[in-house]
Amino acid sequence: MSATGAALRGHHAALQDGLQELRARRDELSGRIRSEEAERVRLQARIATLSRRLSDTSESLAGLRSARAHIDRTIAEIDTASGKVLTRSLLSVTRDRTRGNH
Repeated sequence: MSATGAALRGHHAALQDGLQELRARRDELSGRIRSEEAERVRLQARIATLSRRLSDTSESLAGLRSARAHIDRTIAEIDTASGKVLTRSLLSVTRDRTRGNH
């Protein structure tokens, strides 16, 4: 029985060594998990910040584009109006010259 007891003690010691290695590996993985979770939290916070900035920038762009479109319409209206004024002025001058020559 002494040989059986010694064998059992040897298996038990090997089992304990294996458990110790597994516990060490678990502790290492737990540390890596904590590190990855912390990185995930940092990234989520950054995503939230960037999402807010993206939304703000999109709103700003919409306002700027609207203002530019308004200016484009105003320029087109002024160009059209000034062309009409010039045409009328030229017609008036031409009529006045024609009347003066008769």
